[in-house]
Amino acid sequence: MRARRLVAVASVAVGLVALSGCRTEPGVAAYVGDTRVTEDQVTSILDEVRDGLASQPATAPQADALLPARDQVVATLVLSDVCRELSADKGYQPQGQVTPEQVAQQTGLPADAAYPKKVAEFYTCMSGLPASAQAAPTPEELATVIAAGRAAGAIPPDVSDADAARQLDGEQLRSALGTRKSLADAIGGYDVSVNPRYRPLAFPLLSFKGDVPAVAVPLGEPGSSVTDVSTPEPETGESVPVVEPSAAPGA
Repeated sequence: MRARRLVAVASVAVGLVALSGCRTEPGVAAYVGDTRVTEDQVTSILDEVRDGLASQPATAPQADALLPARDQVVATLVLSDVCRELSADKGYQPQGQVTPEQVAQQTGLPADAAYPKKVAEFYTCMSGLPASAQAAPTPEELATVIAAGRAAGAIPPDVSDADAARQLDGEQLRSALGTRKSLADAIGGYDVSVNPRYRPLAFPLLSFKGDVPAVAVPLGEPGSSVTDVSTPEPETGESVPVVEPSAAPGA
């Protein structure tokens, strides 16, 4: 983890195809080719996590706060399938290992539940994808990140947009943007679709503390976008307390 927890979800980005009329099917949350992510599968994962949290007296009072959102589970399952297919097609092999225990430590979820295991499998798979070139943020992208930072309370009211942009525009942000672009280009041809119930659906690549998105990859709806970022350390001589992004488990 990098300083000041910025939940940067591995360096990942994916552009997926919108759900067509012929792909709607009762009980299906999303498709990755012929693979279905079912509503029952998502419900089962959430029920197991909820039961696991309830059995831990110390965390039971905040079980609802720790429980992942339903669309978050869908996005994780979709990207896991995409990464697995891409790795099989290209012959990529994991370069690092992320364990359910690491995910549990960061999220507060029980390590023996299926969801932390799925998250760990995803990050492990992502470690095998080639690193992408960094991408400089456009003015629009910086404005989106700054807005997310202000919403998260990571950028004080007395800090100007120009100062915030100067601090945020660093290696971590550019890496996240580069990953989003490269994976979108690489995976654009995969037959992935998402149930309209979950649109707009996006997977955060970089987040501000408090899980406020700053950079995210849209899933299932071309043109949609999400953000998730923390602010970088102030440059020497500056005292602006902007929050810095941090990497995802194993990143």
